[in-house]
Amino acid sequence: MNTLEIYINKNKVKVSSNDTILKAAAKLDIYIPVLCNHPDIFSDPLSSKPLNFIFQGNKKIENKGSKESKGCGLCIVEIEGIDELKPACSTIVKQGMKIKTESNSIKEKRQEILGLIFASHPHACLTCAQQEGCSKTQCSSNVNENERCCDLFGSCELQKLANHIGIPANTPKWTPTNLPVLKDSPLYIRDYNLCIGCRRCVRICEDVRKINALGFVYDENNNIVVGTHFKTLEESGCRFCTACVHVCPTGALKDKKSIRLKKEKDILPCKNACPAKIDIPRYLRLIAQGKKDEALAVIRQKVPFPGVLGRICFHPCEDFCKRQELNTSISICTLKRYAAEDDKGLWKKNIKIKPDTGKKVAVIGSGPAGLTCAFYLGKKGHKVTIFEAQSKLGGMLRYGIPSYRLPRNILDNEINDILEIGGIDIKTNTNFGDDITIESLKDDGFDAIFIALGLKNSKKILFKGNNLDFIISGVNFLKQVNKGENPKLGNEVIIIGGGNVAIDVAMTCIRQNVEKVHIICLENKHEMPANDHELEIAKQEGVIIHNSWGPVEARKNNVFIVQECTKVFDENNKFNPKFNSSNKKEFHADQIILAAGQTSDIDFLDKTDIKISNSLINVNEKDCQTNMENIYAGGDIVTGPLSVISAIAGARKAASAIDLKLGGNGDIEDVLLKQNKSQQDILIEKLSKTKSEIKNFASLKKQENLELDSKTRCSNFNEIVLPLTHEQAKNEALRCLECDIRLSLKNNPSPPEKYEKFTLENINHIPETEGVYQLVNAEKNIIAIKGCSNLKQGLMQEFDDESSAVLFEYEENRMFSQRESELIQQYLQKHGEMPGAGDDDMDDLF
Repeated sequence: MNTLEIYINKNKVKVSSNDTILKAAAKLDIYIPVLCNHPDIFSDPLSSKPLNFIFQGNKKIENKGSKESKGCGLCIVEIEGIDELKPACSTIVKQGMKIKTESNSIKEKRQEILGLIFASHPHACLTCAQQEGCSKTQCSSNVNENERCCDLFGSCELQKLANHIGIPANTPKWTPTNLPVLKDSPLYIRDYNLCIGCRRCVRICEDVRKINALGFVYDENNNIVVGTHFKTLEESGCRFCTACVHVCPTGALKDKKSIRLKKEKDILPCKNACPAKIDIPRYLRLIAQGKKDEALAVIRQKVPFPGVLGRICFHPCEDFCKRQELNTSISICTLKRYAAEDDKGLWKKNIKIKPDTGKKVAVIGSGPAGLTCAFYLGKKGHKVTIFEAQSKLGGMLRYGIPSYRLPRNILDNEINDILEIGGIDIKTNTNFGDDITIESLKDDGFDAIFIALGLKNSKKILFKGNNLDFIISGVNFLKQVNKGENPKLGNEVIIIGGGNVAIDVAMTCIRQNVEKVHIICLENKHEMPANDHELEIAKQEGVIIHNSWGPVEARKNNVFIVQECTKVFDENNKFNPKFNSSNKKEFHADQIILAAGQTSDIDFLDKTDIKISNSLINVNEKDCQTNMENIYAGGDIVTGPLSVISAIAGARKAASAIDLKLGGNGDIEDVLLKQNKSQQDILIEKLSKTKSEIKNFASLKKQENLELDSKTRCSNFNEIVLPLTHEQAKNEALRCLECDIRLSLKNNPSPPEKYEKFTLENINHIPETEGVYQLVNAEKNIIAIKGCSNLKQGLMQEFDDESSAVLFEYEENRMFSQRESELIQQYLQKHGEMPGAGDDDMDDLF
């Protein structure tokens, strides 16, 4: 590709021979205003063709104008030797070309164009002298509410352009158009009154996403009118990725959750809901592309138990999946299991194991938290010893979960993967408090200790006769069965509890040949904490559920009396059950099994200085360290009974903190699937699967796992839920909306800011007069807005106080207190917090 030399505003720059002036200017960070252009829309704005008709809701609009596309015209520039102004977006550079991007004639023409745009767009707020700091709820100029700017005011791209170019004084007042405002579609709102016809939404959908859900026509005045191919987004084939919302320069397209989603946690609520922050959209995309092993590598970047989690995770991610807005959430958990099936070991190729550091770490407990912490610390080169009270590793994964839910070969394989990294010693049949103590471990030279004991006991439930011989612990019962023992139960068993442990106990009783299995719980059927699917499976196997009953008395003759529970939670949603003692029932019970919650067994910690509250270990939330130096804790012993994925996430945090404390950098991440591509290549990769047509995308149904027949499975502990087929997995992954596309989309450059570098040299040039200054940190967040009677002295004081500012701006204003208040009000309106508050969480102002 040939290179040329051109001059832009007298700056010489080397560019490619096929570059446009706009692209060449971007290389020099020279700002040229645009509306129809966008850095991630690769097609020429002038190449778009109108449709024969489009829809705005139920209204059909036919094409009546020119067949030639036109751009916004704002990017015009002067070229030496050419009389007319030329569009920078479509003019190809030539050798020696001399270009000016700013002049009086350019400004006048841009204002003229902007005036035409605002003739059909609300702009009363943009021409108001009090627009900065406006609350938008009250108007001192008494502008009608439907003529005011939209909720995007303050962070609107069109507004920034208007402030930079200037709106002509002769721009006519906007007349309300009463076009459709469509709020019933999933995820986003379309307000055609605010559309300026830039067609960025059309082109991102058509040229980049290859979907063609949107289009445009010309009206009788040759104005661009945008709409959908058919009456609804669903009929038009929309994938609801909301890339169109991201590129819209006005409030014509708005997210429903907030005006414009910017933060990853809002754009990807599935990933944000995952305690381990697994890159869910990426691994779903890889599955859809048939890259199963690569998908597993992405999952394993965050967790060492993909096969385990693919079976038993509570999958909070699915509760926040945006696909629910269309029909049902993606089977994220099941697809994790699919990716982990028949592991070919691709992820192991990029795993990095550090040299021996000479540091020793004791991990007490080998459940999900203990094993996870050991895995990451072992990779970092620390010598880890796992102490486990039972004869095999796994903790509650092995001894608390029936094998029909978690086959032991799956657990064993993933434990072996952890141990394969080396540097991990195992000591089983070792009880903490008896065989080892905190002090003995310190004496043995351990530099850090991680306590992950879990919750080993069932909670004691208070009722008369609760200590009779035929009343046993659900946790102990499951442990006996999982060890291969065969506890005798009798013909009729009652389980007390309404959660997943109660369901596990009940279904295990069925497999122990109990004829009648009853679950008695306080909660009604809508309040039961048990997983709905697990509950349904239990019912299929004959488990009888008795909702809204609580225990009263157990008698030696195996009679069990319960009373009606009228309310479980009080008005503050706290557990505070109420009973109707006049309504009671009697049951016969050969065995009563308590499965209403779990508790810890940490009496031996009373001999240490470790702080405990409500039978749980207290830790610092940031690093999982207890009040004792170098003693850490994680998992259920800290959080109470949550989930395996929460235990893993907590252990990752602890491993990072321990590594940092032992002289490492605290970085436990491995990039197991590299992405050596440009941002544009990544975007194209993300969109690659959408090039082929997917019919009826919005109504695609969830792929369901097959299950063993309820009549045959009850006699064994074979896994009930069968894996998805390759075709099922691909089809399920294809249902993903690919919400992460928005994270790869850039924003159009904003007009130049007035900020200067926060240096002593620049401060010395500031006048000693009244005014307001703003300070900006390295993340380009405003950290201070202050008015003062002497700008130079105020800024000098900030400099002497070693402010974290790297940029600043100021304005002279005798009414500096009022101006400070206006600017702070404007900032609060935009960010919802004072300048400098929550720097890590604020949006980039540029």
